[in-house]
Amino acid sequence: MEQPFPIDDLRPRDAADETRLRDAGFRWGQKGTHTSRTIMLDELRLVLDHCRPDAQRDEYLGAIQDDNCLGKRTAATRRSSFQRLSELYALDPEVPLFRVMRRCWYADRSGRSLLAMLLSLARDPLLRVTLPPILRMRPGEELGRQQVTDALRRVVGSRLSDSTLDKVVRNAASSWTQSGHLQGRGRKIRTALVPTAVTTAYALWLGYLVGLRGTALFESLWAQVLDAPVSELVNLAVDARRLGFLDMTQAGGVMELSFSRLVAQDERR
Repeated sequence: MEQPFPIDDLRPRDAADETRLRDAGFRWGQKGTHTSRTIMLDELRLVLDHCRPDAQRDEYLGAIQDDNCLGKRTAATRRSSFQRLSELYALDPEVPLFRVMRRCWYADRSGRSLLAMLLSLARDPLLRVTLPPILRMRPGEELGRQQVTDALRRVVGSRLSDSTLDKVVRNAASSWTQSGHLQGRGRKIRTALVPTAVTTAYALWLGYLVGLRGTALFESLWAQVLDAPVSELVNLAVDARRLGFLDMTQAGGVMELSFSRLVAQDERR
């Protein structure tokens, strides 16, 4: 059985918990899309722009392979693009992580890059390993590629060659640039994000899926990706409640959140 990478909030408690998270769309293992690609944000935009908001998996496949919505020159590159995008995003409404992200995507144009990063982190183990070094950086600080390399090496050991590991670092740096956490070409500088109510709802939901509740949701790995203090995230969650993305109550210093309006009836358990 594949073993999860040891990244904070994403550790299945037992086999049943792992099955539940896999069914939701989380992925683990010793490999990841970032050995060859980035989060492919531009490609994701093209696919979702081309397809109906309620498209099924075969429609995404047809858009890429038959309609060539990505403008690829050969059938082989079209097939490869569909495979990599499926690894990162599932491209299947039967997978809850993708279906909920897709709803958020069409509701919040300004938050799309952050939504893509959050879903990619849930599905690419290698990208997930690069998260702590990014979160530790302060705005204006230059990315130390060796720190990312060291973080990856501690997890993958000798399973990846030096050249492959270097490629993962380059691809991850590009992905964090696409999400807005970094900027620059050669020198990658940390920047601060501006999360939205919808991206906050999605990040909180990811934390909820892995078992967090109450105020812990605002301090999770997923919430930290949003680059905002807890007080700001609470305010954004209030806005998300008004928009219909979550339910939230506060009484006697206790905060409760639920996401029944995001998921299908048979998935609420």
